[in-house]
Amino acid sequence: MARYTCANCRLCRREGQKLFLKGDRCYSAKCALERKNYAPGQHGQMRKKNSEYGLQLREKQKAKRFYGIQETQFRNMYEEAARAKGITGENLLIALERRLDNVVYRLGFAASRKEARQLVVHGHFTLNGKKVNSPAIQIKSGDVVAVKQKSQSSPKFKEIKEMQITVPAWMTVDVDKLEGKIVSLPTRAEIDTPIAEHLIVELYSK
Repeated sequence: MARYTCANCRLCRREGQKLFLKGDRCYSAKCALERKNYAPGQHGQMRKKNSEYGLQLREKQKAKRFYGIQETQFRNMYEEAARAKGITGENLLIALERRLDNVVYRLGFAASRKEARQLVVHGHFTLNGKKVNSPAIQIKSGDVVAVKQKSQSSPKFKEIKEMQITVPAWMTVDVDKLEGKIVSLPTRAEIDTPIAEHLIVELYSK
């Protein structure tokens, strides 16, 4: 499976906003966007006027980079969202939020979605009591995501137990047990990721 291996900070600079790909570093003065608030590359500081297609493409790229999805997987998720009942753009964002790696990140068990994906792949979590290692699993209402018992003794998760974690309204978290429950599926109003999903729908509808 293809994956992005270059500097994550270049992605934030290209989109012109923080994508929070490097955890705590994104909130510090070391953030590349704070130091170089322009696109990477030789012509990064040139003023560019985006076309309608360019705006739509940038929004799709931004959504992919926020959630760490490759093109084929993102396109498949869009097609599933288009077939489902409801508004296609909202269906897509909700599906992205329901990914296991995103849920781990939202529960505060990882500093970034990239770290959450790595932790899931390495088998540190259980879903409804069963070990899982696929970050793309779609979480359902009532599901319980927890740190595996053997992993709770690691310094990474011991540190989390000392933290004050705030989670979205559609989930609850028990920091002492390192366990989170999905109370309900998220609604569009509960998703704070700054994405204009209608532009993505317009792009794929052409």
